[in-house]
Amino acid sequence: MSRFKLAFIGAGSIGFTRGLLRDILTVPELRDIDVAFTDINPQNLDMVTRLCQRDIDSAGLPIRIQSTLDRREAFKDAKYIISCVRIGMLEGFTMDVEIPLQYGVDQCVGDTLCAGGIMYGQRNIAFLQGLCRDIKDVARPDVLLLNYANPCAMNTWYANTWGGVRTVGLCHGVQGGHALIARVLGYEQKDIDILAAGINHMTWYLSVKHQGEELNGKLLDALLADPDTARTEKVRIDMMRRFGYFSTESNGHLSEYVPWYRKRVDRIPQWIDLSSWIHGETGGYLRVCTEGRTWFETDFPNWMKEPPLTFAPENRSQEHGSYIIESLETGRVYRGHFNVINHGAITNLPEDCVVEVPGFVDTFGIHIPRVGDLPLGCAAACQSNITVQRLAVEAARKGDIQLLRQAMMMDPLTGAVCEPQEIWQMVDEMLIAEAQWLPQYADEIERAKARWAQAEQNGTLIPPIHTRGAARLHTKTVEEMARDREAARRNAAEADKAKPHTGK
Repeated sequence: MSRFKLAFIGAGSIGFTRGLLRDILTVPELRDIDVAFTDINPQNLDMVTRLCQRDIDSAGLPIRIQSTLDRREAFKDAKYIISCVRIGMLEGFTMDVEIPLQYGVDQCVGDTLCAGGIMYGQRNIAFLQGLCRDIKDVARPDVLLLNYANPCAMNTWYANTWGGVRTVGLCHGVQGGHALIARVLGYEQKDIDILAAGINHMTWYLSVKHQGEELNGKLLDALLADPDTARTEKVRIDMMRRFGYFSTESNGHLSEYVPWYRKRVDRIPQWIDLSSWIHGETGGYLRVCTEGRTWFETDFPNWMKEPPLTFAPENRSQEHGSYIIESLETGRVYRGHFNVINHGAITNLPEDCVVEVPGFVDTFGIHIPRVGDLPLGCAAACQSNITVQRLAVEAARKGDIQLLRQAMMMDPLTGAVCEPQEIWQMVDEMLIAEAQWLPQYADEIERAKARWAQAEQNGTLIPPIHTRGAARLHTKTVEEMARDREAARRNAAEADKAKPHTGK
């Protein structure tokens, strides 16, 4: 293989950039590549670059990270670009969670679908328009964009279809659920063969086999028999009971994508567990990210005193990115689950949508087999989300407020909770609050401000619901986190969902 350049955008991500780079440099043939980091936050970029360079130097590798705030410089001649950006950072993320909550929309994460995910998609696609232009201008013609950023399906849909950049969306939800399935069935993950297909964050385990024996019929009982899983995965278990197949995503994630489990404030606690944010805590991922970022910035000098990461096979994660690059460069075959334009892989979902399906990678490329039809109920659940994604992507690329409103109305949870006039007002409020990241809506935002002022003057503004949510935990201060420094450090390292739990 010839030497190539790998670039990370959003490289200031705490655990993700460092972990993915470790995975890549674990491969012997990839230890002499060119690496570039870019981010808009100079402080975060500097901290992560210093940590990663120390890992590289400790391993004696001849790599000097190119760290730059100029993404075009980072992308110049790149063959692979990994995106782990969060457009709007914690400020935008907070608005995605807190504003809908005042209209009764109680989210655990809010970065894939629901009101928060839709608005996150608007910010991301505004960003992707320029990003894709830069990639086409300065990267290699055969560049591959590996998108880890959420909302994964919306980003991947836009980049491939309108951005003109070959893009694969990546997530570790399938691997996380695979590990859970193997554990409750009493096997190691490597001994359970799965076939999963659907859409990102709503992918279904259509087949679960051990040595050729189909175990799907035994899975529901196994999930219920495991005390920890029965307590923490009530939504996923109930979905399997009613749809016949287990879904990839954590309890908290899945509860946001359907209309049934988070619409009644008094009932939400019955479906979630607060032992970990990922089981459904209101604003749980926002809390974890806020604590993690605060602690990393506070404790960074101590991180630099810790032993560097080692590039050993046993430390390599299950993230797809490094295996895709390894396979394309060395020819070693890799089987994973990827987010790609459908093109007939799932025959009862739209041709042009983004699906999450099995794929095989070798030196000739990424190959997607034909899965066929999803079970009808599973396809219907996916289609409800695809409709929202389509409306949201079209709204974002055109700056069309009517399509944005319709995306919110068609969203399963938002539509279950809010009346149309509430959705109209919430869209105005979110556009106004997030204006700095939404240039495509500049004219609409001015009209939204005028409507808001008129409603205030007339006394017709719908009053907010004053609530912190049905299951909210306290966001710890630095002083509180300092009482358990090890737990705070683990949280900071995993605050960008870099480590699989039971879903992404």
